[in-house]
Amino acid sequence: MFAVTSVAILVVMGIALARAFIGPTVYDRILAVNMFGTKTVLFIAVYGFLTERPEFMDIALVYALINFVGVIAVLKFVERFPPPSAQSDE
Repeated sequence: MFAVTSVAILVVMGIALARAFIGPTVYDRILAVNMFGTKTVLFIAVYGFLTERPEFMDIALVYALINFVGVIAVLKFVERFPPPSAQSDE
C-alpha cells in the first residue's frame, strides 16, 4: 500500500513540475515549486517508513523548513523586484 502511495506522490510531483515549467505567471510557478517541495517531504517520509529508517523523518523536517524559508525568500524578492509581465502599464 505504501508503494502505491509512493508512486502516486511521484506522479503528483511530475504534474507539479510540469506546472512550474508552463505556469503563465511567476506566482503559479512559485506555487508549483512549493507544492513540489511539499510532495518531496511526503515522499521522503514514506520512503523512510518503507525502508524502516526513522532518521529519514529528520531529513524530511529539515527539507520542509528549507522549502518554507526558500519560498518566502523568493516571494519577498518578487515583491521587491516584480517581473516585467507583472508590472502595471501606468
